[in-house]
Amino acid sequence: MVQVIGYQLVEKEGREDFLLLVLQGGIEAVKSETTGKMYFTARTVKVPATFDEDTCKSIVGSQFEGTIIKIPCDSYEYTIKETGEIIKLKHRYEYVTDVDAVIQEQVINGELVH
Repeated sequence: MVQVIGYQLVEKEGREDFLLLVLQGGIEAVKSETTGKMYFTARTVKVPATFDEDTCKSIVGSQFEGTIIKIPCDSYEYTIKETGEIIKLKHRYEYVTDVDAVIQEQVINGELVH
């Protein structure tokens, strides 16, 4: 289950503006690779939407089926807004429906099969 916690207007020069819905999954405990200490967090992801701003405002707080999964990617730097700390990440988050999540977990990548 995910919840719409907000939305964001994206303005692109020379292109039409669009809106992103900000989705958040459930709370999870994570162990810091740097300190080894546990902390709680929730996965958050921004997903493009075709709604107008009034519709986006009206659905903030709505919950619907799906989950936010962690996808490996090339390493990149990320700045934590609250502290200004720069960390390296090797993943991104993506919203998937519950059906897609099951497929993701159950299907073996064809490149790994010999």
